[in-house]
Formats: sequence, structure tokens, C-alpha cells
Amino acid sequence: MKSPHIFKKIIQYFLQGLIILAPIAITIYAVTALFNFIDNILPSLIGYFMPDLLGTDAAGNPKKIPGLGFILVTLIVILVGYISSSFIVSKLVDLLDKVLERTPGIKLLYSTVKDFFEAFAGNKRKFDKAVLVSIETTDVWQIGFITQQEVHEFGLQDYVAVYVPQSYAFTGRLYFVKSDRVRLLTDINSAEAMKFAISGGVTSIDDDAPASKKASSS
Repeated sequence: MKSPHIFKKIIQYFLQGLIILAPIAITIYAVTALFNFIDNILPSLIGYFMPDLLGTDAAGNPKKIPGLGFILVTLIVILVGYISSSFIVSKLVDLLDKVLERTPGIKLLYSTVKDFFEAFAGNKRKFDKAVLVSIETTDVWQIGFITQQEVHEFGLQDYVAVYVPQSYAFTGRLYFVKSDRVRLLTDINSAEAMKFAISGGVTSIDDDAPASKKASSS
């Protein structure tokens, strides 16, 4: 009689341990993979342009200094962000941006990647208006984000463009829906809404109220 009970307890402890360790292991794996990817690129570049700087190992390959590539890339990104605020550099960046956006072949890749990053963190943020959108039926709602307030160029009046993310994947679908089938979410911010949608609704929403409601209540 005790054997099934012990086996059930073991399964319970295993699942509980898996729930604790899996997110930690996946996060560490992702960060480590990114870290190693950057570190593996740098020695080859330095070896090509400055072969005597790092030296070579027994196999004749450029020596690797763990962490150097990650630190250097981080510093370069920070430096570019800092100097890009100056007038002269910003003009050069704008010029390079126009050249890349007008170059056949490169234009599609460059503009797509640029718009993707700006949608999340740039001055042209798009995923900052979380909404509930009814698409297939009036009684079922999905979490989405308004990316365009008007889509007249598609011949649609009183429509908005709504991006709906898919659960457990950084993909989604774009819908053109009537404005009256969209409800703006005011009780949670866009970051919490995105996290809730990607997690399939299993993550919890923070209890902190949006800044606008806090200001009005005070």
C-alpha cells in the first residue's frame, strides 16, 4: 500500500524540482550561448585585422580570452549610443540609414530588422498600446497591440492594425479590425500584457496600477 504512495511522492517532487530548475537552466543556457557566440566571433576578427595582438594557440588559431568579446561588444554598443546623440554623428547615421534603406537587396533586411527593434525600444515604439481584440467571434477576446491607428492605404476606413502575439513563441499575426472591436487596456501596461500573452496566460499580472491611474487617484 505504501509503494504507490511513495512513487506518487517521488513524481510530485520531480515535477516540483523541474518547475524550479527548468526556467533557471533555460535562462542560463540562453545567456551562455549568446556569451559564447560573441566571444567566438571576436578572436577571428582581431586575428584577421591585428594578428599579433592576441597571439595564437598551439593549433595556430587566435587565442580566446573568455568574456573579452562580450565586454567589448557591450562597450561598443554603449559608445555608439552615446556618440549618436551628437549633431554631426547623428547626421552621419541618418545618411547611412538612407543609403541602406535605398540599396536593393539590403533594404528589405535592414529596414525589417530596424523597424523590429524600434518597435520595442526605439523612439517609434509600436508595442506600447495593449488592447483586447475580438476577431473570430464577439464573445472571444485576444491580447494584442495597436501598431497603426489608420490603414487607409489598404482601402479600409475605421480600421486599425493590431498585432496579436502567439503563446510560447516570438511570432504572431497582424489583423485589420474595426475600431469598435478593440478595447484599450488601461489596468496593465504593455510589457505585462506581452508577457501574459506569450506565456499563454499562465504568468501572473503585477498588482501595480498604471501611472495614469495612480496620478488620478492621488
